[in-house]
Amino acid sequence: MNNRRDFLKSSAIIGAGALFPLEMLASIKSKVSPNDKIGVGVIGCKGMGWSDLTALLKVPEVTCVAICDIDEDILNQRKADLDKLNIKPKLYGDYRKLLADKDVDVVVVGTPDHWHCLQMIDACAAGKDVYCEKPISNSIYEAQLMNKAVQRYDRVVQVGQWQRSQQHFRDAIAFVHSGKLGKVSSTKAWMYRGGTTPLTVVPNSPVPAGVNYDMWLGPSQKRAFNKNRFHYEFRWFWDYAGGLMTDWGVHLIDMVLMGMKAGTPKSVMATGGKYVFPDDARETPDIQTALYDFGDFQMSWEHNMATGVGLYGMQHGIAFIGENGTLLLNRQGWEVKGEKDKMESIAWAKSVDRGLDLHAVNFIDVVKSRKKEDLHCPIDAGAKVAITSHFGNIALRAGEKIYWDEAKNKFNVDKATKLVKPIYQNGWKLPVV
Repeated sequence: MNNRRDFLKSSAIIGAGALFPLEMLASIKSKVSPNDKIGVGVIGCKGMGWSDLTALLKVPEVTCVAICDIDEDILNQRKADLDKLNIKPKLYGDYRKLLADKDVDVVVVGTPDHWHCLQMIDACAAGKDVYCEKPISNSIYEAQLMNKAVQRYDRVVQVGQWQRSQQHFRDAIAFVHSGKLGKVSSTKAWMYRGGTTPLTVVPNSPVPAGVNYDMWLGPSQKRAFNKNRFHYEFRWFWDYAGGLMTDWGVHLIDMVLMGMKAGTPKSVMATGGKYVFPDDARETPDIQTALYDFGDFQMSWEHNMATGVGLYGMQHGIAFIGENGTLLLNRQGWEVKGEKDKMESIAWAKSVDRGLDLHAVNFIDVVKSRKKEDLHCPIDAGAKVAITSHFGNIALRAGEKIYWDEAKNKFNVDKATKLVKPIYQNGWKLPVV
């Protein structure tokens, strides 16, 4: 029982938003029975994979037993970081060997988007529970496969859309659901990424020492190594990701879908391109607007990499525009601007907690309870918003207004339908579920 009290105590600290070093939990972790420990393996441990692991390690039962990366420098750096916490994981360069490790109970998938589908499904098939980074896929078809796989293998899968665990987001969405805004016919989501600089074009170069570049490419198109496509910058290239639309869009559009209890959009049209940095190395648009018709309301998505002054003076955010007032929401808080003579405005309510830490606690709680209905971001929610975001990118790339035929799993435009299902290369095959 002491372990449970200590767990609740640490959860309360996280919920209060306290910043504290992982070392503070060492004494609590030492009291956890070996039978109660949950072994985590991380695939892709440079960026969000590492952030996810550090959040999970704040839960007393969790220990890191394995890490995997295709870059030996990153692997050795994380080994050194974990040594400071007296954690000594096994090191892997091939994720399949990590999945075969019987000490691994839970897998964190923190790789680039084009790897998520294979690695999540393989992890589920290996009997592991999974914390998968967002967006869950780099295509519509992969998201659908992943959704099916979780059901088939009956695993606990949390998608890393951690805003769902922050209390102020939950409060704001509950307010939308209350009906006090009146009929909401228009919604907006946006990200204005001020401070972005051009990604200077550079020539291809030899693969850095210690990097398994073939494994990094995986099922994507075979290309010579170019540092602009590697590590963080992968998100600006269609082979591996979907630009700001899927990087930030899945977080923000997710709130619209939650608030409106939305299904699949009926049609989407989009415009945009490389207007800010027309000659830099990125492929994905630096300015983009997409308009979604859900039948009973519309949603617009905007992103702009030139300025940080976005809609309503907010760099990023979500707006629910109702007949009685407009609710504005972002990672810092939420407010309501009432329509004159219809409702009182509600002052800004500031965020006071740490969403990623709370998301990790929620995940581990469900890993233990097996009550998948308690997950804050289950696979179907991750799939829905990933697919919705892909719709916006596909409309832009097709250059036409697109209509989705759910029964046939295709668009009305051939150019758009060709982007639904990826072509896996280099000997890798799309999973069969």
